[in-house]
Amino acid sequence: MSDRFRLTLGQLNPTAGDLPGNAALARDAWQAGRDAGAQMVALPERFLAGHDAEELFQNPAYQRDVLAQLEALAAHCADGPALALGAPWVAAGKIHNAYLILQGGKIAQRVLQHAPRPRGLFDPAPISGPYAVAGLRIGSPIGADGETGDVAETQAETGAELLLIPNATPHLRGAMERRLNHMVARVIETELPVIHLNRTGGADETVFDGATFALNPGGKLALQMPAFDTALAHVDLARGPEGWRIVESAFAPQPEAQERDYRALVVGLRDYVAKTGASKVVMEQAEGNDTALAAAIARDALGAKNVRQIAVPTEGDLHATLHETLAELGAKGGADTLALPLRDLILRALAGDAGEILLSPQNKSAAVMGQGAISGDFNPIKDLYQTEVHALCQWRNKTHHPWMLGPANTVLRLSEPSAEDRQLDDILHILQNAQGSAEDCAAAGLDRQTARSVAERLRSRSRNSRSTPGPRISSTRAT
Repeated sequence: MSDRFRLTLGQLNPTAGDLPGNAALARDAWQAGRDAGAQMVALPERFLAGHDAEELFQNPAYQRDVLAQLEALAAHCADGPALALGAPWVAAGKIHNAYLILQGGKIAQRVLQHAPRPRGLFDPAPISGPYAVAGLRIGSPIGADGETGDVAETQAETGAELLLIPNATPHLRGAMERRLNHMVARVIETELPVIHLNRTGGADETVFDGATFALNPGGKLALQMPAFDTALAHVDLARGPEGWRIVESAFAPQPEAQERDYRALVVGLRDYVAKTGASKVVMEQAEGNDTALAAAIARDALGAKNVRQIAVPTEGDLHATLHETLAELGAKGGADTLALPLRDLILRALAGDAGEILLSPQNKSAAVMGQGAISGDFNPIKDLYQTEVHALCQWRNKTHHPWMLGPANTVLRLSEPSAEDRQLDDILHILQNAQGSAEDCAAAGLDRQTARSVAERLRSRSRNSRSTPGPRISSTRAT
């Protein structure tokens, strides 16, 4: 039995529902692992179907397509390392979140998620034991199963020598620290090396940040992959007197908090555009921090040549004709009432004619207060309060990284938030982030009547239909 094991980790960006495309990514990763002499190539949770293909899982035809792709992948990967990847799995009329090990030309072994979250998407299953690849016994708590000790401890007690935890966990503020804490707990409980394998890329409002890492017993970091980038890592394990240990490898530097947020917004916009089949965006040319930040995000995501800004005329024959027609029909609205829908109509027509995605920048504070914005296809700053927009504009003015496709000398013209703006954001932080009340706002020195008015607006907004989608980066979802 060998005392060395090479594992190739694929931190990749699948597309929801694109079974052939995701299978092609898996084949490429497998080939890279084979070329590197790996015994196994591992991909993240739910890789084959993509993270947001839930509505398809109940479709019998789609289930058959998933199985056909898995069998074709197994046949393709018969001569070389095992391939492990996540996919939906149907057994006894139930749909499971599974981690499948393709080996020797077949689906050789499978792990089923024990306690899926959110509940109702997948059916729970008994705890799966470890599986063996080239003499190494591996336990794989899937996704949320790795956040508590039950599954990992059971797999360790039944012979696992390594915990490989495939996940699809998004960037949210504080998420990386929580992940690390969960994995340190698994190391302490089992005294086994642990690998947390995460995916990258955007899927509608969710942005996955990668940042795959590995820990040895004692909690010492042995590997850190980059945040937000697709990447492969060839990881070596060596067996000694105390069992298997991960050989220390590359340690990619991790971004600080503001860069993580900004990068998530860039990736979210980039992948929303690409995965809808477009390549360019259009947005209104207007004053203000919201427009400035959204334009910078778009240029950094797509390149300046793929971002078009249009100054929409506020006067002209179209406006006059529409006013006259509506007046003849009895409408009493003035120019202010018609301005927003007219801008919306013009921009939507231009975007549709050019096959472009229409951006509608509106911060979370403005949305709560009902300050109008066009109803575009995507809002890259949807999950930012107005003071956070200002802070990110300031950060972008003095920052440029190689992953930014926009010009290095970008200077965003900013307007300072007023005292009223700052108070509104303080109130929203208490009401939304801390799940507090108007009385909690008053106790914090904020105006009680304003807080009550904002709280009522939040309740009214939650009853209304959902707004334009945009990347989620906070733990409180924007509506």
